[in-house]
Amino acid sequence: MLGAPAWGKLCNGFILIFTLMVFVAVSVRADETNSLVWNATMNKVTADIHGEPLWPLLEDVARQTGWHIFVEPTAKRTVSVKFRDLPPGDALSKLLGDLNFAMVIQTNGPQELYVFATSRAAATRQINPAPAKPAAPKHVPNELVLKLKPGADIDAVAKSVGAKVIARNDKLGIYRLQFGDATSTDTALASLQNNPDVSSVEYNYLFDPPVPAQQLANAPVPPVTLTLDQNVTSDPCHPIVGLIDTGVQSLGSQLDPFLMPPVNVSGETNLSVSSSFPTHATAMAETILRAISQQSTSSGIKILPVDVYGSSEAASTWNVALGVQAAVDGGATVLNMSLSGTTDSAILDSIIQQALAKGVVIFAAAGNVPVNTPTYPAALPGVTAVTALGAPGQLASYANYGSFVEMALPGSSVIYLGNQAYVVQGTSPATAYASGAAAGFKGVNCLPWSQIESTMQQRFPVPQR
Repeated sequence: MLGAPAWGKLCNGFILIFTLMVFVAVSVRADETNSLVWNATMNKVTADIHGEPLWPLLEDVARQTGWHIFVEPTAKRTVSVKFRDLPPGDALSKLLGDLNFAMVIQTNGPQELYVFATSRAAATRQINPAPAKPAAPKHVPNELVLKLKPGADIDAVAKSVGAKVIARNDKLGIYRLQFGDATSTDTALASLQNNPDVSSVEYNYLFDPPVPAQQLANAPVPPVTLTLDQNVTSDPCHPIVGLIDTGVQSLGSQLDPFLMPPVNVSGETNLSVSSSFPTHATAMAETILRAISQQSTSSGIKILPVDVYGSSEAASTWNVALGVQAAVDGGATVLNMSLSGTTDSAILDSIIQQALAKGVVIFAAAGNVPVNTPTYPAALPGVTAVTALGAPGQLASYANYGSFVEMALPGSSVIYLGNQAYVVQGTSPATAYASGAAAGFKGVNCLPWSQIESTMQQRFPVPQR
């Protein structure tokens, strides 16, 4: 049994998080004209809907809230409303118009909503939540990334397909090519796949933009309290966590000592780090430290921030690959990858597999769609895929699931920038909790990573959807 008292302390800490926190349930349905945002954190709803039938609207509500919704089969309504930040009851009145509704609060299950024209007893047909479709693969326009075989000449290869080499890493043997238009890019891809000097070639795929934090008027938990133990920072039992993310801001005088000098592989200035609003990496770093603080009041664990976004909204496989290598080169033995994409990258895979072969432990976000199809790098062999809980024992309504997912942790985290509190939601903070929990237990017990990960999978199982 692995460190039962320490594990119990952490699990109790997560239960306390669930008890104290006001969970975010934000999901945006962004059709060309219609949108519905159900924000459980602020207990408010915003809608801009024009001519939407009742049934798909309620499917959307069911998906966002997790409610079980029952409708009178003959009830009909075409919804055209626009409002902002209404309480749920008022929002339902606006959305349902002259239809009646009743809410039933369940003590051991999801809330139930009954929608009817005549009587509640007539609301017998259950709504199925609207299925979320995986996003189509996205990539940087007119770019390819390729890996060459040893001894191959990148300049000759690029010239053969009329490309410009815009970035290179000769040590890794990977290169970024740019073309004049989409047609020449596609033609070159087909040609390079048959080139004997090319090990692999692909589009420069994009990862989904991170979910932004939301400001809180009343924070349910205080700032993280943790002191850096200077005596153990070089101890291999107190790992470095590589944070593959955006740029990171100051965490304040108490927590800044946990941050190592940041690395930026994007080649671009991260404009958001000077903002008064927290970056995604700032939120993840503080979440990692919050998980560690639930195990001890001091720690020698450090965080190595690696910026793979720069000034862009989305990270590319090129930057993420360089970021993984930079983190490993910087001494990281745990990688937090609170990012996800829909397309597997052979080039990124090879670099991740090299890191795993060195004993590096990698936690990656399962994604926020929600679907059961694999997301990457979470679904790669050896990478621990983390999804999000919306309440103890319940998957969050937005969280991805599927056979590749290995553990589930809280999907909301309260963080502070200056004196202002924010909350961030998604499988990103769940992954940061996992990374912090693993690193923290390494610091407490100094046990093998395989034993720590195995116990975490038992302690934080994935509920059935």
